[in-house]
Amino acid sequence: MAAGADAHDVEQLLGAMRPALHRYCARMVGSAIDGEDVVQDALMKAYAAAGAVAGLDNPRAWLFRIAHNAALDFLRRRARELPFEADADPDTIAAPDMPDPEIAAICLGRFMKLPTLQRSAVILKDVLGHSLEEAAAIVGSGHAAVKSALQRGRERLAVLAQEDDDNPAPDIGDAARARLRAFVDGFRLGDFDAVRAMLADDVRLDLVARLQRRGKHEVGEYLGRYAACTQWAFAPGLAEGRAAMLVFDRAVSLESPAYFVVLAFDDGRVAAIRDFLFARYAMDGIELRVI
Repeated sequence: MAAGADAHDVEQLLGAMRPALHRYCARMVGSAIDGEDVVQDALMKAYAAAGAVAGLDNPRAWLFRIAHNAALDFLRRRARELPFEADADPDTIAAPDMPDPEIAAICLGRFMKLPTLQRSAVILKDVLGHSLEEAAAIVGSGHAAVKSALQRGRERLAVLAQEDDDNPAPDIGDAARARLRAFVDGFRLGDFDAVRAMLADDVRLDLVARLQRRGKHEVGEYLGRYAACTQWAFAPGLAEGRAAMLVFDRAVSLESPAYFVVLAFDDGRVAAIRDFLFARYAMDGIELRVI
């Protein structure tokens, strides 16, 4: 990474771009939670290559290119890459200059039904407002191919938006549901000793976009901050089918969660906590349900 002011500028850029990168990555991989994993991977790669930023005309496009490649790597690991075709007539499309709020509001999972290039083109152009030239540079494809993919992707999404969800999120099961309720009850009642007793010895905490901790002692300090705050209300729920504590801001709404905390259990203990308090951009498009 570049030193001094350059390093500070890069850090500022990455912090400012994180929400937009998440909007892209979440739709590329069909999950707000997995999209954050991709963003973290992309940011690590960007930090490692940050010395190159000073000579770039468009560092934002450079950063999106890294995120695009990180998303493709994630999809390859998940073995869910889809083929794409780009042989439509590129002159049949009229691309708007501003993001399309209707497309931005489409369920994240619907984007996964588009071939990769179509998905990228629609997200970059209609969700994030990039020009076709910028989109082509980010995905590493030709202008005509991206323009054609954009047309095809829009047409397919318009059909998908009218269809019923044929892939509902799975339930977590009775045992995990009981553990989740016990965890959330500890927060509700202020019984954080009970919550600490549920933690695995090597429990992992990811306070997304802020810090990571490991082990009961360090995570216990994090719980203490919740114990000292009366701002929040809590409910057990599902986030994209995963066990989650939904957190409500009493001063804002007890109907709509302000953010969520994803939990993973192992052998009856809480093995991992992903808290999105400082990453509320992940609320964009995520499927949450109180249980």
